Amino acid sequence: MTETQGPAHKRNMTRRKVVVAGGAAVAAVGVGGGIAVNAFAGETSTDTSSSSSSAETCYKLTTETTEGPYYIDADKIRQDITEDQEGIPMTLELKVIDAETCKPLKNAAVDIWHCTALGVYSGYESMGSGGAGGGGTPPSGAPSDAPSGTPTGEPPSGAPSGGTGGGHSEPTDDERYLRGTWKTDKHGYVTFRTIFPGWYQGRCVHIHVKVHVDGEWTSAGYEGGHTCHTGQLFFAEKAVLASAEVPPYSTNTTTRTTLTEDTIYPQNGHEGGLLYLKYNKNNIAKGVHAHLTMGVAPDETHDSTDTQPSTSASAS
Repeated sequence: MTETQGPAHKRNMTRRKVVVAGGAAVAAVGVGGGIAVNAFAGETSTDTSSSSSSAETCYKLTTETTEGPYYIDADKIRQDITEDQEGIPMTLELKVIDAETCKPLKNAAVDIWHCTALGVYSGYESMGSGGAGGGGTPPSGAPSDAPSGTPTGEPPSGAPSGGTGGGHSEPTDDERYLRGTWKTDKHGYVTFRTIFPGWYQGRCVHIHVKVHVDGEWTSAGYEGGHTCHTGQLFFAEKAVLASAEVPPYSTNTTTRTTLTEDTIYPQNGHEGGLLYLKYNKNNIAKGVHAHLTMGVAPDETHDSTDTQPSTSASAS
């Protein structure tokens, strides 16, 4: 199975409708900003390899990457996507802006989804993960050159920017943990509560993201519009190695692909989706705050298989 999506599976979002998880979900939008501010007030250290900067460039498009085979169309309208999953608590704050004007995009629908600490995606549990058996040691900074077993997650497509052909897998179960959709506020911000993702064979640690615009928020959820951005969010190696010391990540025996080895990550830093991270370097288990400003082209459609020539990394 490859982490790519063919033209036959493109979604035009002409009638995109989602199920609201709780009657007050849509009405409660706009409170997300406060969550990120207060969630980790006790943090004492910042990951300097991806620390926040006031000089974030807004006149750049965030690189498009592949949707992957495990997307489920906006099944849960919620900010807290954790459910009962074990892992390092994480607050993810995204700001979505028009890359041409730098103005925030309000009322956009943002989807995120990612695997568990042991590399399993909800909706696809039967496909498993090489790390599900547990009982091993944390990954090192230099993964094995000869991994064993059969890759089960989203193997690399071979293109550094991850934007070529492929297929989508139909869900195998009704689980929907670590998935959610929420609305950007008037300043373009959206905040999610989740856990730090784990890893599975063939991919570095990452979160999938989509941005939908020009639709309508109703009592039933979000309808219509189109997808203006499909991408992935990435984590600095230092943070991943720190997480690997913490249960249940420490029981994940799957061979891990590093950020520099990953063929989906475009190797262009924050422009390519590398998150700014803040956490206690001596106790990452306490929690992680991640954030990024995403520049998108709201008038364009980027739903799965394309890349932006101006930001794509060259093959190497």
